[in-house]
Amino acid sequence: MTKRSKGREQDFIKFLGTAGARFVMIKQMRASGGIWISSKGTNVLVDPGPGSLVRCAASRPKLDPGKLDAVILTHRHLDHSNDVNVMIEAMTEGGFKKRGVLFCPEDAINEDPVVLKHARALVEKIEVLEAERTYAAGNFEFSTSMRHAHPVITYGLKFNIRNTSVSLLTDTRYFRELENFYKTDILIICVVFFEPRAGIDHLCLADVESIISGIRPKKAILTHFGMTMLRAKPQIQALELSSRLGIEVVAAYDGMTLNF
Repeated sequence: MTKRSKGREQDFIKFLGTAGARFVMIKQMRASGGIWISSKGTNVLVDPGPGSLVRCAASRPKLDPGKLDAVILTHRHLDHSNDVNVMIEAMTEGGFKKRGVLFCPEDAINEDPVVLKHARALVEKIEVLEAERTYAAGNFEFSTSMRHAHPVITYGLKFNIRNTSVSLLTDTRYFRELENFYKTDILIICVVFFEPRAGIDHLCLADVESIISGIRPKKAILTHFGMTMLRAKPQIQALELSSRLGIEVVAAYDGMTLNF
């Protein structure tokens, strides 16, 4: 990763929120606006949860949703999808300019859809995500993971920015095959629980440590924190993981930006 060069597009990943699960989202103890990715002039928003539009407006510098080229939903749960309709309206300039792509699992647009028919009609194209496939929007190309162990259809993402491979390991119960797909330079990983919670399909910190240890990325970024992780202070936990594993581990914060 390097500083921005004159005459080149600025490539970056910006965290519009780091809230995980229901109560941190509901109380807005952390924002829940998703992740904005800019790569080679293509702008993509992943998982626009509650407040995504507000977080774009509050960003410094501001992020203009009218410049989005795509919206991606890893899954239909509201902390990942609540603002998808308003972000589609913003991407299409209030619906007056049919443009952009929506990528989402099938259950986000079929029975009991989270994406309204009105919003679906505004985009240029809808791509239904399937496991282990490659998709593109403009200059941005990404691959989907195997289906995650989660109550709804859920896929993680893997992509490249400049010469750096990046993956987003979204909500799931732990299973060993995760480590095979997510081997990248930078691993962004959702860690909801500090300690294991039986019967709930989310990762805890011990799961995350096992995954990072197996993959050994150049950098791991923890995000999507639930209440128990916030109480345990993610920054401290990240430092301790770094010390134990010998790998750079950081805890994301709202508004954090990675420049490439």
